[in-house]
Amino acid sequence: MDELSVNNNSYSIIRLLGHGKGGYSYLAKRKGALYVLKQIHHEPCDYYNFGNKIEAELNDYRRLKDAGIRIPLMIDADVPNERILKEYIEGPTIFELVKEGKYVEEFFPQVRDMARLSHKKNLNIDYFPTNFVVRDGLLYYIDYECNEYMEEWSFENWGIKYWSQTPEFKEYINYL
Repeated sequence: MDELSVNNNSYSIIRLLGHGKGGYSYLAKRKGALYVLKQIHHEPCDYYNFGNKIEAELNDYRRLKDAGIRIPLMIDADVPNERILKEYIEGPTIFELVKEGKYVEEFFPQVRDMARLSHKKNLNIDYFPTNFVVRDGLLYYIDYECNEYMEEWSFENWGIKYWSQTPEFKEYINYL
């Protein structure tokens, strides 16, 4: 795949950034600017139940913005082709930093603030460390997924296990 279009604007695909439950995210370029282009997929997922994925992305984006969570700007959405164009936040993910053995506890206050803001709106975000990028000392939640709040999926009860060299993180690394 060399190019994908969003609402009749073509973007050169540079590389795959990630493959999640809901889609493939690519680093894309147009007129010298970099973007993230997400293509929704319909692959089965044993542990997650989806409705309309593109509508969920659009709704979740609005919910996260309303909650005050630092996220990349949604630039465009091509609903018929199930594609979303996002601002590209350049920087390492928390996952990459932890994998390299780097200290990420300095970002705990920022993720806890996101958790507090989310909880105030009765939301959980996906605290897995691949969903967070650091740019200029600021933490960005780069996924638009959010769900109704459940204590078991909070940062303190679930996410924190993957933000340091815990057995859960090491097990996941070995799984890869």
